[in-house]
Amino acid sequence: QYQGIYGYRRIYIYIRLKLNKRVNHKRVYRLMKQLKLKAIIRRKAKRYKLFTPEVTAQNILNRSFNESKKNKKWLTDVTEFKLKNGNKIYLSAIYDLGSKTILSYELSSSNNNQLVFNTLEKAVKQVKNTKGIIFHSDRGFQYTSRSFKTKLKKHKMIQSMSRVGCCIDNGPMESVWGM
Repeated sequence: QYQGIYGYRRIYIYIRLKLNKRVNHKRVYRLMKQLKLKAIIRRKAKRYKLFTPEVTAQNILNRSFNESKKNKKWLTDVTEFKLKNGNKIYLSAIYDLGSKTILSYELSSSNNNQLVFNTLEKAVKQVKNTKGIIFHSDRGFQYTSRSFKTKLKKHKMIQSMSRVGCCIDNGPMESVWGM
């Protein structure tokens, strides 16, 4: 009747609530096993689109998170918040490893390049000399674009990126989102 979608737990609940019968879940499990009835496990569809990065950079930071001087190593990332009304909002921030502070942040209703560009420009305005700052990020589409690489070159910053699928490489920034 249910095309094999229901497992023993759902069948047990159905019998108890809809049919008003007293039955033990172990009995339902045992009977379904004898009849060779199993639930079909459905995989969730992946919601993200694969893309080929235009620009990648070496992991120069290489988990060297100890820094005593400010404006030597900056970390960045974008996180997503789901609002009660069902909409999403995106927060981009730049974190200075030396001073242990957020230098700049930007909120937007869309996750796009402009969000990251605005965050970078706000941070650059606070610092007199950006030459030689290691700018570390994950491999998000905003950070692997040619236009972002051009902006970093303009400010004489060194781009560093986490390895593919290794969120620990950007650990302190992920920790900021955790707080």
